[in-house]
Amino acid sequence: MAAGIAVAVVGATGAAGQTTLRILEERKFPVRELRAFASERSVGKTVTFAGEAVPVQRLEAPAFKGVEIAFFSAGSAQSKQYAPMIVEAGAVVVDKSSAFRMDPAVPLVVPEINAHAVRGHRGIVACPNCTTIVTVMPLKPLHDAGRLRRVIATSFQAASGAGVNGIEDLRQQALAWARGEAMVPRHFPHQIAFNLIPHIDRFGADGYTGEEMKLVNETRKILEAPDLLVSPTTVRVPVFTCHSVAVNAETEEAIGAARARELFARFPGLRLWDDPAQNRYPMPVLVEGQDECFVGRIREDLSNPRALNFWVVGDQLRKGAATNAVQIAELLLRG
Repeated sequence: MAAGIAVAVVGATGAAGQTTLRILEERKFPVRELRAFASERSVGKTVTFAGEAVPVQRLEAPAFKGVEIAFFSAGSAQSKQYAPMIVEAGAVVVDKSSAFRMDPAVPLVVPEINAHAVRGHRGIVACPNCTTIVTVMPLKPLHDAGRLRRVIATSFQAASGAGVNGIEDLRQQALAWARGEAMVPRHFPHQIAFNLIPHIDRFGADGYTGEEMKLVNETRKILEAPDLLVSPTTVRVPVFTCHSVAVNAETEEAIGAARARELFARFPGLRLWDDPAQNRYPMPVLVEGQDECFVGRIREDLSNPRALNFWVVGDQLRKGAATNAVQIAELLLRG
């Protein structure tokens, strides 16, 4: 492997971990040594990086000696248990779980939006929830131009947002339908093929799910707008990859659709894809594999002169997780 730094990927066999390995290669991140970690059942298997087979190791603190940057994609329980020990050993942890996102001492970073926050890290930098990243990318230029007052966001989230088990559930059910067999859910609480499930994460006492509250709280933290009103609904849909979000954004200063298109077109990491007359608008099948978030269906709210409606789609395994994490690591290298 090329000269550079020692990097660890925790959760290397999962969907987000595999995408992280791919992004590290694509962006030519300076990896001198790669160490792969996963659950006990994956120890002894290998993952491929830069044409080499890398053995999957057991997740234990001594195995991280000498690691400089560690990407965590293994869930909040593992992050809470191991990340502080890895930091103690000298590494900076880029964590994709929800474990530290709302910790006031941990930066929550989308590099195109708040790269400055990385400078305040104490060994851990949190990567936002994938839905939050896709949603907040077009919100940032609107916030800078007209100060956001209220956001209504309804997400349509791909099966792969639930990891490899979600992908397999959708695949098996679609195959069963094609064979005329019963579609049996094994991961999701209901059939996902040819269906919509308005339930992601646990319900709270107020009827909102954990996924919806992530969208509320993380958006406020990233935009440094603690009083921003956010009304969320999250839905699981029978799509393999890419999260889509229908957004209504109200600003203090009115921003027309034409100006919004200009703001979106020049914002880094956003692609304007908005020509309804030609049936040109973002869709998961077009956005899959892309690092940008695509925004379209931009129109003024018929009921509110200070609000806009738009549709944004992002590959949640790339920009929603792996690409954003690697971009954070690139910021760390630059100091």
